[in-house]
Amino acid sequence: MVMSLSELAGCTVLVTGAGGLIGSRLTAQLRRLGARTVSVCRMDAYPERTYRDYFGIRSDDPDFIVGDIAEPRLIKRLIPGCDYVIHAAALADVAACTRQPLDAIDSNVVGTQRVLDAVAGSRTVRRMVFVSSASVYGNGEHGQAGARFREDAPMRPVSVYGASKVWGEHETAALLGGSGISYAIVRYFSVYGEPQVIKEHSHSWVVAWFAMRAALGLPLHLNGGGRQVRDFVHVDDIATGTLHALTAERAHRATVNIGTGTATTIRNLAELVCSHYPGAKLVETPMPPGDPEGGFACTSRMEDLLGWRPGIGVGEGVARYTAWLRECPDVIPSWLRELTAA
Repeated sequence: MVMSLSELAGCTVLVTGAGGLIGSRLTAQLRRLGARTVSVCRMDAYPERTYRDYFGIRSDDPDFIVGDIAEPRLIKRLIPGCDYVIHAAALADVAACTRQPLDAIDSNVVGTQRVLDAVAGSRTVRRMVFVSSASVYGNGEHGQAGARFREDAPMRPVSVYGASKVWGEHETAALLGGSGISYAIVRYFSVYGEPQVIKEHSHSWVVAWFAMRAALGLPLHLNGGGRQVRDFVHVDDIATGTLHALTAERAHRATVNIGTGTATTIRNLAELVCSHYPGAKLVETPMPPGDPEGGFACTSRMEDLLGWRPGIGVGEGVARYTAWLRECPDVIPSWLRELTAA
């Protein structure tokens, strides 16, 4: 088993969902380490320019395959010769999963099953990392905001997205555990960071939402008054933590939180964003369905098994994001700008 990230040099790593914010960061880090990446993504979540200019996806990259992991033969065709797999592809927008549960099942359940079947039948894969989410915890055991989530806590999702991740965790353990292939499960807490961009009719990616609205002089919406608690993890740390889970010997068959261990309310986050945009206003709005009260990560298992912890605090991360947004104001979508004109 690989013991350090540097030993990924010369290995081949299949990354599903490689065109998104997290997947593109993972492939960039892997390539810097000297690994070859085989990348798969549907490329239908954002405009083409977003993938090209902000996520760094090259259309002429022979190792980047535009395709759907739910397609029966795709992953089986790509898996031979791969040493590792990071399964990050998912319909990760909580609101979209709630509106379109069958789409969530197609991407997060059927697609995951296709990947697991291919990995279980492989003769070369040393370990797969399944990307899960803190959404599996829901509101915690007592249903109160601000819970500290341990990996052995009951999984009580309150959204279609969270439920799909619970299924993925169980199926990963059942299928790969039975086949003898090593796996690790990582539960991401609230991912943010440049160049994250927002989607219409979504309430995910709150740092980007708040910063873009503040930049346009629009009020920041505090769903449910902003009492929800989140553990904000910068995408650079998310990628590094995932690679540690891919390589750490003690992460074999382990489920590990990837978080900072710091609790931040949505209201506190809004105030932090406002510190970069003097005059920005806050408005309380209703809580959307499927939005958990939330909590923060217990990081002791992560630090013990991976020998690592995140290095970017939320204050530094928000400052980085707002600075990037000032440098790239054209990333703010036209449909949001139209609200300013209205």
